[in-house]
Amino acid sequence: MSRPKVLLSNPTIPSVAFDLLKVTCDVVTAKSGDKPSILEAVPGVDAILWCNSLRLDQDILDAAGPQLKVVATSSSGYNHVDTGELKRRGIKFGNTPDVLSNAVADIAVLLALAASRRLTEGRFHIEKGTWANNGNNFQWMLGQDIAGSTIGIIGFGGIGQAIAKRLLGFGIARILYTGHREKPEGKELGARFVNLDTLAKESDFVIVAAPLTKETEHMCNADFFSKMKRTSILVNISRGQLVDQEALINALKEGQIFAAGLDVMVPEPLPPDNELLSLPNVVLLPHLGSATVSTRNAMSELAALNILRVLGGEEMFTPVPL
Repeated sequence: MSRPKVLLSNPTIPSVAFDLLKVTCDVVTAKSGDKPSILEAVPGVDAILWCNSLRLDQDILDAAGPQLKVVATSSSGYNHVDTGELKRRGIKFGNTPDVLSNAVADIAVLLALAASRRLTEGRFHIEKGTWANNGNNFQWMLGQDIAGSTIGIIGFGGIGQAIAKRLLGFGIARILYTGHREKPEGKELGARFVNLDTLAKESDFVIVAAPLTKETEHMCNADFFSKMKRTSILVNISRGQLVDQEALINALKEGQIFAAGLDVMVPEPLPPDNELLSLPNVVLLPHLGSATVSTRNAMSELAALNILRVLGGEEMFTPVPL
């Protein structure tokens, strides 16, 4: 009996995935992770472990062939996967939620602190030599406190809840959250379920942790920023498309909001001449949310296990309903 064939879409996938899969499967790896190398390697595979920002589209599924049974993505979000095509072809699909929640939540707190305490602007002063004698100005470079603040979290899944748990230790006043429905975890954390307008108006920190869908795209837009406090901070660790980036730039330049911290933006990679890089009240990271050794290993391991479960006739550990 022949062994199932599995494609690793990116040669930089941690070895834990390869080591798990090679025991019972023949594993092939795309040479570079770009589309031509994937199209070359994918024909005839029974499973794909998808670890790319590249879109998994109809072209790749067509090249794979009708025997393809399962796709597992090494990510929590899956807006880069054509799930409609997977459903039409009867292909099982899974992602890797939860295992990256702690790492992403850490980045959210990092950005909230850095933006509220004017990290980028402080760095600009050092680089430009404008730090001299400012110790005599008691009002110089004053930031905003997290202690005593109202935290608003858009999206209260595993990542949103992990963020809330961390911020409780900062002596905050309260947590608001919004999403499709009120959640029991919210009550356990002392968080209050509100609508998006209330969250925008009452929050000192707005943290975006929702998945990208047609409903959430550009939900943080000019109207949203106009409702935020002038002293408030926006943090986005979800997907860049949830924020209308031009409207955000305008809000930052006009002082509609105090600052922003972004781990995600549009496009990615961000061009070095993008206006965001010139603003003193923005802290930027190059999409590092899940980028720790243990987290990426855990994501790769779970994706591999999801594949093995389906190939063995069992349910995935973390299936995505299609």
